[in-house]
Amino acid sequence: MPTITIDYEKCTFCQTCVSTCPMGVYEVQGDKVVVANPDECVVCRACEAACPNEAITVEE
Repeated sequence: MPTITIDYEKCTFCQTCVSTCPMGVYEVQGDKVVVANPDECVVCRACEAACPNEAITVEE
């Protein structure tokens, strides 16, 4: 299972990762985005590529 990290110092809550992820890994909870379903990640890295602030890291 991959390790998905969100750097909240860089994250601006644009929610691009939520809309980009084809597997529904991310969810909005309160005032931040969280990795809600890490088991669903297929390591496509679309979220890493789409994040405008390079706040997401996916490691296998």
